[in-house]
Amino acid sequence: MKPFLHRGFTLVEMLVVLAIVALVYAMTAPMLSAGFAGVQLKAAARQVASGLRKARNEAMARKDEVALTVDVEQRQFELTGDKRVYHMPEKVELTLFTAQSQLINGKTGSIRFFPDGSSTGGRVTLSRGGRKYLVDIDWLTGRVKILE
Repeated sequence: MKPFLHRGFTLVEMLVVLAIVALVYAMTAPMLSAGFAGVQLKAAARQVASGLRKARNEAMARKDEVALTVDVEQRQFELTGDKRVYHMPEKVELTLFTAQSQLINGKTGSIRFFPDGSSTGGRVTLSRGGRKYLVDIDWLTGRVKILE
């Protein structure tokens, strides 16, 4: 009669597998969070561009001026006539380049759209770490585009 053999894993084999899993996790976790930060930054740029396009459309529909006001210190923006305040993610840095006449103070300024679709023009820059997105507004046409 043959002896009954126990098949399974030894403690050493289990520890080796756990060490490999821990090593793989340690290497991929920073890559995943960096990728998430990039997605979050792009989503914030799209949100700003969407707000600018909405302001332009509202100005043309109402036949009145509409401004998008950006507070770079609080990382937020709002539209004339809209009670909502749109907040950017915590680690996203905002920079505003606009006409001198549209600066409210050192941290706040506006980009104004006119009934014919034109605007005061400018740029909103969103950055985090080494990545940044530029949201450009053409002063003549009011066209909004996102540049990486």
